Amino acid sequence: MAGILLTQNNTFIIGDVARILGWIMNVLFNFLNNVFGIQNIGLCIILFTVLIYLLMLPLTVKQQKFSKLSAKMNPELQQIQKKYKNKKDNTSMMAMNEETQAVYAKYGVSPTGSCLQMLIQLPILFALYRVIMGIPAYVSGVKEVFTELANQIMAVPGGSEFMQELSTNGRMYIEGKDFTQVNTIIDVLYKLQDTGSATWQMLIDQFPQMESLILTTQSSINSMNNFGINIANSPWNIAKSALAAGSVLLLIGAVLVPFLSALTQWLNVKMMPQPSTGDGNDTMNATMKSMNMMMPLMSAWFCFTLPAGMGLYWIMGAVVRGIQQWSINKYLDKLDLDEIVKKNIEKNNRIREKKGLPPQKINDIARTNVKAIDHTNKKTMTEEEKKAAVEASTSYYKNSDNPGSLASKAAMVAKYNEKTKK
Repeated sequence: MAGILLTQNNTFIIGDVARILGWIMNVLFNFLNNVFGIQNIGLCIILFTVLIYLLMLPLTVKQQKFSKLSAKMNPELQQIQKKYKNKKDNTSMMAMNEETQAVYAKYGVSPTGSCLQMLIQLPILFALYRVIMGIPAYVSGVKEVFTELANQIMAVPGGSEFMQELSTNGRMYIEGKDFTQVNTIIDVLYKLQDTGSATWQMLIDQFPQMESLILTTQSSINSMNNFGINIANSPWNIAKSALAAGSVLLLIGAVLVPFLSALTQWLNVKMMPQPSTGDGNDTMNATMKSMNMMMPLMSAWFCFTLPAGMGLYWIMGAVVRGIQQWSINKYLDKLDLDEIVKKNIEKNNRIREKKGLPPQKINDIARTNVKAIDHTNKKTMTEEEKKAAVEASTSYYKNSDNPGSLASKAAMVAKYNEKTKK
C-alpha cells in the first residue's frame, strides 16, 4: 500500500480525510472483489455512501432535532425582536440578549447548533472528490490495472516526456507533476477518455508496440468505471460524446445524473422542518425560498460538470438522507417537546449552579407552552374556546346592576377607567 501514497492529496485536513475515505473505499473494493468477484467503483461509491451516512446518524438525529425545535422556537424569538425593535440603548440590548438566551436555553439548542454537521460534511465532500478523481492512488486493485502499462511506457525512451505532454494538452492538472514516477504516469492513464484532447487512441499511436496491452488496460478500467455511464467522466463530456455518436441512451444517462441529483436534493429540502419566519418578514421568506430553489440547481450544475462518480455519491447521499429524515421525523413527532423543554431548563440550571450562578430567569415568552405555540400558529379555535374567551374578556365588567340600566353602564365605564390606569 505504501507504493501508492505518492499521488494522494496532501492538502491540510482534506488530505487526511481523503486518506481515511480512500482506505474505506479500498476495503469495500477488495471485499466485493474477494467475496463476490465484482470489480466496480460505482457500486463501491454506493456502499461507501450508505456506510458514511450510517456513521453520521447520531449527528443527523441531533441536527434534525435542532431543526424541529427551531421551528417551535422561532415565534418566541420573533416576539422578543418585535418587543425591542426600536430600542437601541445598551440596557434594552442587554435585556434582549438575555431573553433570547433564555429561549435558547429553554429549548436546549445553540445558535450554531446545525453548523457541526455541515462542518463535518464539507471536508468529506471535498476529500471524496479527490479520491474519485484519483482512485488508483487510494484503491490498490485499481492501481494494479495500470501498473504494467505504466512501467513499459517509462521503459521506452521519451515515454515520460510524451505522457507529460499528453497531460498538459489534456489539461489534467496532475498533482506533483513528477513524470519520472510510475504513480504520475498511472494518474494520466486513469484520466484518459475515449474522446477529448487526451485519448487512448493517442496512446496507441505513440506506442503501437503496446497496442494489445493498452486495449486490455482500457477495457479493464472501463469495466470498473461502468455504471451505465463512465463514472470517471463528467456528464458534460459524456453528453458531448453521445451527441457526436448519435447515441440517445448515452445522452439520457448523462442527463439523468444531474436531473436525479437536483430532484433528490429538492425532495430533501421539502422534507426538512421549515422554521417559521413570521408573516411580516417577507424578505426572509423570499430568501429562504430562493435558497431552497438554488440548492437543487447548484447540485445539478456541479453533477453535470464534475465526474459522474461525484453525482452518484450526491444522489445516493440524498436518497439515504431522505430515508433517514423520514424515519427521524416519525421518531421526533412522537416526542413530548414540552418534556424536552423542561429537561433542558433543568440541565441549564444545573450547569449554572456548578458555575456558582443563580437559576436563569425564564421570561414569560420563554415560559410559553409548546402546545400553546402550536395552537397560536394554527390560528384555529373551537366554538367552546371562543365562547370562553368572550366570557373571560367581559367578566371584569360584570356587576349586579340590571343589564342595560344606566347604573350598569356607569359602573362599566368606571371600571374601564380604573383598569386602564393600572
